[in-house]
Amino acid sequence: MTFNPLEHRGIPLDRQLRNWRELNVEPVDPDRADPYTKCRIITMNGIETEAIFFSHHFSRVCPEMEVKQQLAEVRYIEQQQQKTVNWLLPGQSSVLETTIAYEQVAVDLTGWVARMEPDPYLKQAYEFGVLEDFDHLYRYANLYEMIEHRKAEKLVDNLTEVMPGRPTMLHHRDPMDNVRTPYDRNQAQPISKLHALTIMAAEQQTMNFYMNVGPQYMEPIARQLYQEIGLIEEEHVTHYESLVDPGETWYERLVHHEYNECYMYHSFMETESDPKVKAVWELHLNMELEHLRLACELMRKHDGREPESILARELPPPVTFEPNKEYIRELLATQVDLTTLGAGYVREAHERFERMQSRIHGDEKPPSERVIDEHREMFGQEYRLQSEGDHPVQSLREVRVSR
Repeated sequence: MTFNPLEHRGIPLDRQLRNWRELNVEPVDPDRADPYTKCRIITMNGIETEAIFFSHHFSRVCPEMEVKQQLAEVRYIEQQQQKTVNWLLPGQSSVLETTIAYEQVAVDLTGWVARMEPDPYLKQAYEFGVLEDFDHLYRYANLYEMIEHRKAEKLVDNLTEVMPGRPTMLHHRDPMDNVRTPYDRNQAQPISKLHALTIMAAEQQTMNFYMNVGPQYMEPIARQLYQEIGLIEEEHVTHYESLVDPGETWYERLVHHEYNECYMYHSFMETESDPKVKAVWELHLNMELEHLRLACELMRKHDGREPESILARELPPPVTFEPNKEYIRELLATQVDLTTLGAGYVREAHERFERMQSRIHGDEKPPSERVIDEHREMFGQEYRLQSEGDHPVQSLREVRVSR
């Protein structure tokens, strides 16, 4: 069935405020929850967090008191939504377990978006990024076994493989080579704009998470690995946010944010396996329909344009968390040696790339390499989860050490 969010009113804003009892949601069971339920929770927390950040930024440059007040009203409700969503995560999960779930989101959400993206340049941007997040998952999974003595397969439930991607040490690029060419807001398909917002929000959330949790560890290798990958998440946010056309007006962006929230909640409502979590998605969708209606009114009033001129008339097929093993393996076989040069992609290690590598690494191995070395020393081999056979890249196949 098709669904056009512009045709639905949702819950009136003055009926959306919830009390403490209503906000006190029951978290999912860490031992029984579908890993993709946790991925959907993490994704929606990122979407809500981006909506809140955007609303604050808009408010800071908006001179109209009436608009600032409406932004504040909606933003408070979205703060409640963010708290509800994020509090669905179980408190028993360690920071590293949540980290591995974050990286599973990055792999399978970005992989799905890349497969569905119609614009070749945008598609390449997602394909490039997913191979780096795939490697981050591998590095954190090795750290997980080292310091918590558990294996990541229970967390990812064999839905996502764990093995090297583009090696993390090669992700450090000159900042100017992380800036991509934006889509043209007058030419891009509506789904491309939603994809860009979604992945930007997801990576921004990961960047913020690592910025805050990294120092909580006592183990030097853990602190250092979070520091290294946290810097790469900064690169990823730059990479994805630069895909968005800066010519979009503030009201246009507001409408896109609210429409994307409707799209994501509707998608997850359609695909959620946990009935209690699904009820949250449905409730929040009905709230977001009203937020979208209000944003559309502001766009009509202040931009003098109809929202239908920039939005799809119906929601695209649902965003779906599903295994991307074959797709990731294909990308590994064909793109693992790519880096960036300006707004494009190249295979050679150009001068700016080599200069950055030399300056940041110096003469020592970075944490992302040392965590694998230390894991091999402890266990005789690195941690991998390869359900589909040997690594497709010969040079990245497993190295064992004698003990």
